[in-house]
Amino acid sequence: MPLNEYRKKRDFKVTPEPSGHGATSTSKSKALRYVIQKHRATQLHYDFRLEWNGVMLSWAVPKGPSLDPKVKRMAVQVEDHPIGYSDFEGIIPGGEYGGGTVMIWDTGGWTPEVADVGAALKKGDLKFTLHGKKLQGSWVLVRTRGFGKNPSKPSWLLIKHKDEYATTADITAEQPRSAISKRKLADIARDAGGDVERAATGDSK
Repeated sequence: MPLNEYRKKRDFKVTPEPSGHGATSTSKSKALRYVIQKHRATQLHYDFRLEWNGVMLSWAVPKGPSLDPKVKRMAVQVEDHPIGYSDFEGIIPGGEYGGGTVMIWDTGGWTPEVADVGAALKKGDLKFTLHGKKLQGSWVLVRTRGFGKNPSKPSWLLIKHKDEYATTADITAEQPRSAISKRKLADIARDAGGDVERAATGDSK
């Protein structure tokens, strides 16, 4: 089952993250969902997720996305997440896997630019268009060779294609707030009883 690894890592009696059982395991919309969650766990990173085959394919992007086509961002593939995770913004309790503050930094839909997504993923070259509140236009995920020590978590590169949405502006610094609640990480932590001081270290000044 695609979500077995996701569920094995979490105690749903403790964490408010969705389990992926029932209605949350399938999308209610015909459009394919896309989300980036800014996550201040052990280290700050951005979780990039694309809906496919009933789950959210997921990559951890340490430095976040770049709108500059010359900049290649490392993206480490992690376990699939349930589609309902796309709506999660809040606190993962300390001591739990990924403990920390989670923000929905960007959200929207995506469109494949390839005829066969499965084949593109297997090949390690997925081209797509994002229709987010912050990220738009054409992108590509390219799997790297000989990079990364864990074969179960292959490394990819997230790259912006050159189009009208490409720019050298630092989107993560210029737009640090949640796409849905307009809060910063510290605000989310404060509202949910989390570690505000730690969360604040992930916020742009």
